[in-house]
Amino acid sequence: VRDEESGYNKNLFCIPKHYEEDLERVFIPHGLILDRTERLARDIMQDMGSHHIVALCVLKGGYKFFADLLDHIKALNQNGDKSVPITVDFVRIKSYC
Repeated sequence: VRDEESGYNKNLFCIPKHYEEDLERVFIPHGLILDRTERLARDIMQDMGSHHIVALCVLKGGYKFFADLLDHIKALNQNGDKSVPITVDFVRIKSYC
């Protein structure tokens, strides 16, 4: 998203009521995020070739993206020409301010 990008009007989206007052505009629609996540999964599968994939999720904030990305990778694994072994693990990181 470029700095001069004004985003989309929030009225074009289903915004949870508890966020309505805090949100002015939507910069990246959910569908675009899903599309880019699928593209990232395809790129990972292409770049990894037949090598084993070790997927590491940083909890707590990354779990939804991680799950979506793995779903796309698994679908490519099932429907593609090759099947790549995947190991999944989780790490929790605490930030110190």
